[in-house]
Amino acid sequence: MTDLAIPSLLPLAERQRLALGQRLATPGGRGDLVWHAWGEARDGEPPLVLLHGGSGSWTHWVKNILPLVDAGRRVLAADLPGFGDSAPPLDGSDADAMLEPLAAGLRQLAPGGQADLVGFSFGGMTAGMLLAEHPALARRLVLVGAPAMGVVPGRQFELKAWRHLQAPRDQAEVHRHNLGVLMLHAPDLIDGLALELHIANVQRDRLPRRRLAHTDILARSLPRVPCPVHAIYGAHDAIYRQHIHGLSDAFAAAAPRFGGLRLIEGAGHWVQFEAPEAFHAALLRALED
Repeated sequence: MTDLAIPSLLPLAERQRLALGQRLATPGGRGDLVWHAWGEARDGEPPLVLLHGGSGSWTHWVKNILPLVDAGRRVLAADLPGFGDSAPPLDGSDADAMLEPLAAGLRQLAPGGQADLVGFSFGGMTAGMLLAEHPALARRLVLVGAPAMGVVPGRQFELKAWRHLQAPRDQAEVHRHNLGVLMLHAPDLIDGLALELHIANVQRDRLPRRRLAHTDILARSLPRVPCPVHAIYGAHDAIYRQHIHGLSDAFAAAAPRFGGLRLIEGAGHWVQFEAPEAFHAALLRALED
C-alpha cells in the first residue's frame, strides 16, 4: 500500500485502485526522491516514467495512470525534487539541479536503467535536459505541453500571487483564476477535482524563482537526445497561444528523431487532465514508435 494522499473527489473505485500503488524512494539531495508505482513489469518492457509539471506532483497524471496500467504498462510517477513528497535538491532550485538525482533514481528503479519517459510542462523540459546529459536512460521521450522551445517572444500569461492572502476562500479564488489563465481551456473544469489537486500541489512547492522554463533550454537540449521524440499539446495551450503552430518546425529542427506533434483540440495546457481519452490514444501511438 502507498501512503500518498489520494484526491478525495476521484470516484471511489479509482481511489481504491490508486491506493494499491507502491511508494518508492531513491536518494534525492536533501532527502528522498519519491516515486509512486503501479502495475507489473513485463519482460523486455521498460517502465513508463511520468514527470509532472511545475508546482505539481504525481497527481498531474491522476486521470492517466490507471488507463496506462490497464494497457499493460508498469508506471512510475515521480514527485520531482522540491515538489510533492520529494525533498528539494541539494543545490539549486530549477530543473538543472534535478538531473543527477533523477538519473540515479532511474538507474535504480528501471531494469537496465532505461525507461519510456513522458514529461509534462516543466517535467518535459526536465526530461529533455536529463536525456541530453544521460542519453541512455530512455527508449523513447514524449513531451507534453513542454515549454522552453524558443518559439514565443515572451511570456504569454501572468499568474496572480496567493501566499500573502490569509483567508482560504481568497486563496481559492486566486487558484481558480490561475487554473483558467494557464492550465485549463474549459471553464467548467476549473472547480472540483482540478482545484483540489492544484491547491494541494502549489502549497507544497518549495522551489521558488524558477526561470529556465522561460528560456530555449529544451530546444538547445534536444539535439543531444538520440531516442525518438514525440510531442503532445493541447491546441489551446496558454504557454504558446497563437505561436503553437511554430512548434512542429522547432521540434523537427532540434530533435534528430522527431516523430511528430499531436495537437488535441478543445484542450489547454493540462491536456492529459482536460482530454484524457484523446491524450491516452495519442500517447499510446507515440509509445509504439
